[in-house]
Amino acid sequence: MNIIDRVIGWFSPQRGYARAAWRGALRHYDAGDGSRLNANWRAINTSAEQTDRYSRDTIRARARDLERNSDMLNAVIGAFGRNIVGGGFNLQAETGDTDLNQQIEKLWTQWCKKRNCDVTGAQSFSQMLRMAVRRKKVDGGMLFVKRYTGDGLLPFKLQAMEVDELDGSAITARHKGNRVCGGIEYTPYNKPVGYWFRQYSIDGVTSPEPVYVEAKDVIFYFSKRRPSQLREMSDMAPTLSRIRDANEFMVAENTKQRILACVALFIKKINPNLGRGRASASGKGYDRRMFTPGMVNELEAGDEVDMINPQGQATDAAQYVKLLNRLVAAGQGLSYEAVARDMSGSTYSSTRQNLIEDGMTYADEVELLVEVIDEIYESFLISAVLADKVRIPDFWAKKDVYFAHEWVKPPKPWIDPAKEATAVMTALKTGQKTFKQIAAENGKDWRDQVDDIAEVLEYAQDVHGLDLSSMIFGQQGGEPAPVTGGGDSDGKVNEDEGGGDGE
Repeated sequence: MNIIDRVIGWFSPQRGYARAAWRGALRHYDAGDGSRLNANWRAINTSAEQTDRYSRDTIRARARDLERNSDMLNAVIGAFGRNIVGGGFNLQAETGDTDLNQQIEKLWTQWCKKRNCDVTGAQSFSQMLRMAVRRKKVDGGMLFVKRYTGDGLLPFKLQAMEVDELDGSAITARHKGNRVCGGIEYTPYNKPVGYWFRQYSIDGVTSPEPVYVEAKDVIFYFSKRRPSQLREMSDMAPTLSRIRDANEFMVAENTKQRILACVALFIKKINPNLGRGRASASGKGYDRRMFTPGMVNELEAGDEVDMINPQGQATDAAQYVKLLNRLVAAGQGLSYEAVARDMSGSTYSSTRQNLIEDGMTYADEVELLVEVIDEIYESFLISAVLADKVRIPDFWAKKDVYFAHEWVKPPKPWIDPAKEATAVMTALKTGQKTFKQIAAENGKDWRDQVDDIAEVLEYAQDVHGLDLSSMIFGQQGGEPAPVTGGGDSDGKVNEDEGGGDGE
């Protein structure tokens, strides 16, 4: 209340109260208020690169330290790795030519082996993808550099590069009229046109001259969260403090419990041990003395033992760590159960809901990773055509047609197979899903699945004289076959997921 309000309130309390009420109603955001509660909350607006530049290396180093020493951080990374890459991505080429599709898919499977796709020959393609997801969570990103060599199945291979290898010695420089910032050359529209990489000898020592690689041969895998962001920032940045708190707390709690578990004996002397003649007291001191089980120690004359017993029980510690785990998981867009692997307080419904919400978080990361894989696949196919491993006469005129493809991931295990199978059958019968979509969700090529079904039916009929069509497709007339377990409440299932006509 200012002096004018006070004067008005002195003459007319009603008017003074009304002014105070209106002033409160016209107040803006509490988060923007500069009162006592927000006195220590100081923040400024700068571009994303200016904000990230001075913290990027420190946050990356701290994230790597926790990667080596924190089980909680590795639990988060493990959840993303299992659900984003999992068993890998299976290629389904869609060129319109079945024989060509099979030829490309077979060649891709061979190229994905470590001796063919990795320039170092150390990792298969799926392993490189898992490493990329881990490095993105910890470091903020990773780079794939396209290398063209004379060995392997194709001349095209990949080299995985860490973000540390970008030469950011000159914060802002010029090259060919473009800006160089953080080791990356940009056009005036902030489009990367080239990357400057530090050169390392085999012992890890850098050489003075960086190497320039054009942007067309580099894939920078990272998340861009602001229009002015130029480089990566660790995905774990919002939750590193919580993970560090959990680590420090557990060290302190562990030390406390170890001390409480020790049985020790202290001998208190009335008179000190004196030497002969002019010798004085020994003065042993207690530096670097530690509690050990069954310890027997002597005290100096006049000294007493005064124990500091921290309050709190182990159950309190468990609740606190659980809270930190929840905050870390929420900060990464995941449920507590997905990170802590603790299902003790979950029900079927809550688990299903958490899986749905977690799946949306993973879907964003899968979309970003698939963009990387798509570009790698296109370079693979171009190399295959140039190396005459795949013959496509009109490839250069219809590249987009031959680039058409889909990625299929192996399915996750079901929580309740009977309920999931019933939902799939219902979706198939009502036209909400096709047989092709269901096969893709199960990590299979629908053509292969149809061929497998036909092969089973033909073998059973020709070799053993058995007709298994009723078992697979239901009874005559399309009616479902009775079963003894699972399915709907009336004891029946509608039809097997392979019961449609397919596409």
